[in-house]
Amino acid sequence: MEKEEKPGEFFKTAVLAIFLALVIRTFLFEPFNIPSGSMLPTLQIGDYLFVSKTSYGYSRHSFPFGLASFEGRVMEDKPQRGDVIVFKLPTNPSIDYIKRLIGMPGDKIQVKRGRLYINGEMVEREPVGMKRISTREGGKQNMMEYIETLPGGVMHTIYEESDSEPLDNTDVYVVPDGHYFMMGDNRDNSQDSRVTELVGYVPEVNLVGRAEILFFSIDESASIYKPWTWFSAIRYGRIFDRIGPARQG
Repeated sequence: MEKEEKPGEFFKTAVLAIFLALVIRTFLFEPFNIPSGSMLPTLQIGDYLFVSKTSYGYSRHSFPFGLASFEGRVMEDKPQRGDVIVFKLPTNPSIDYIKRLIGMPGDKIQVKRGRLYINGEMVEREPVGMKRISTREGGKQNMMEYIETLPGGVMHTIYEESDSEPLDNTDVYVVPDGHYFMMGDNRDNSQDSRVTELVGYVPEVNLVGRAEILFFSIDESASIYKPWTWFSAIRYGRIFDRIGPARQG
């Protein structure tokens, strides 16, 4: 005869499962979802991704519920230009942001007439073509798609509405030591380091991890009240896509 499972055994199993999930989330991989279009076309609204917590080591922001209060980072590894990074918003660390790392400590960053300059050199971009994308309000919008090549041969895709939007002409930003300059790939629809009163320079301690891989993606046509829309709204072709940029050899 099979032994009847005692209530205490079930409780111990549940506690162990929660503990293991917490360890994985804290030290290895943490799931995030994308609520806005600021990283289009790389990341879309409704994408779900895993962030590697081992990529840059650990800080107090790596641990849930404010369990850690130490300064700096341990087991530290430096991020690379072009990484897509989840970080704590400097003006409100309870909020997570995800952007691309554009400026390293000591870099001079500027946008002039829509073109990105790093240390006085204009960053190369190649036009791909006009894209017509859906907006959150249900409308359509024309965006110009480019392939941008950052110093070091990091290639990624960006969107631009035009070269005359509010953030297309900026002052020169000098990135302080121990900080990074982040930008969204949807250049004219991104609150990023160009918006100094909200984001500004991101302290190294605020880095949570590097975005690695999509594990799920669903578009806006899905409705929680209409189960028959769930499966047709899944973006099957995006599942298991890697997020990191292409790097020229």
